[in-house]
Amino acid sequence: MLGTVVNALSIVFCSLVGAFLVKNIPQRFEEILKKASGLAVIYIGIRGALDNENILLLILSLVFGSIIGELIDIDKWMVRLGTWAEKKLGMDGDRTSQRSFSKGFVTASILFCTGSMAIIGAMQSGLQGNHETLFAKSILDGIMSLVFSASLGIGVAFSALSVFLYQGGITFGSILIRDFLTPEMIREMSAAGSLLIAAIGFNFLGVKEIKVANMIPGIFIPLAYYLIAQAF
Repeated sequence: MLGTVVNALSIVFCSLVGAFLVKNIPQRFEEILKKASGLAVIYIGIRGALDNENILLLILSLVFGSIIGELIDIDKWMVRLGTWAEKKLGMDGDRTSQRSFSKGFVTASILFCTGSMAIIGAMQSGLQGNHETLFAKSILDGIMSLVFSASLGIGVAFSALSVFLYQGGITFGSILIRDFLTPEMIREMSAAGSLLIAAIGFNFLGVKEIKVANMIPGIFIPLAYYLIAQAF
């Protein structure tokens, strides 16, 4: 769990710095940094998705994963979790603050929890005790936390909880199912996650708001596919 703990702490620390020390930067700098980060995130997502070797599985993963996510409405539950945290912090009286807190929590949670580094890094920690990937991810997430907390506020820091639970769950889960994991599973799961990262980038650019949280189940469709294929 060392890699996941370091990752979560880096998010908390950098978010606090961004929210309380860098929060007064001019609006135009916040906007251009957000756009620049959005472009970088799109590039990272597309680059990771190009590792895919089964385009049909990728399409089906996103389609069926989105259907499952929409039925559950993961985005709604994540917003509710953010709202609950707001009330605990006494921020629920300010509607502008509410929206900012929830948006920061949801956006950062999706950004930090999806993609190849979160999945592969957590698996490496669980299967090999190798934390190098998550250490590298900690640096990247820290930079992003600093930028986004400056504009979206303290809600970004609470995404560390999502990261801890998500990556920690993968770490422990990978130990339980390590006999079933194959390079193909990891590659296709990472490709689906990378496309969601690219979608987050488009949200940053303000092109079109996408409920990426409701697409998260698509990451795990390749795992189910290969497990079923092995069974038969």
